[in-house]
Amino acid sequence: MKIIELIKWNEQGLVPVIIQDTFTNKILMMAWMNSDALAKTIKTKQCYFFSRSRNKLWLKGEDSGHIHFVESILADCDFDTLLIKVNVDNKISCHTGRNSCFFNQVTNNGDTINIVEDILKDPKEIYKK
Repeated sequence: MKIIELIKWNEQGLVPVIIQDTFTNKILMMAWMNSDALAKTIKTKQCYFFSRSRNKLWLKGEDSGHIHFVESILADCDFDTLLIKVNVDNKISCHTGRNSCFFNQVTNNGDTINIVEDILKDPKEIYKK
């Protein structure tokens, strides 16, 4: 049976996907895939996602150049979440110019956050269209 048939898609036909750096094991981002995005990702070995706000497929890095090259795809035990391990040449995954989208650390008391990751490249330089 093909993986697309095993996935437990949500009501919108989507599955959450965690993106992890192959070399550092750092979590880089979370996004959504529909069956077309997963099929394209498997075929091209580059991450395609489904944008809920734009209602369309998108290639990670199509605007920024920060392509995620797939090393492996893993499904969880319930087939309702995917983990994709990637190689990112320039180490930028977030539209803010950081390595990871997970840079807002919640403090112990929960009333503030600390930014725990530096900007590697100014987003104005990344998206200067």
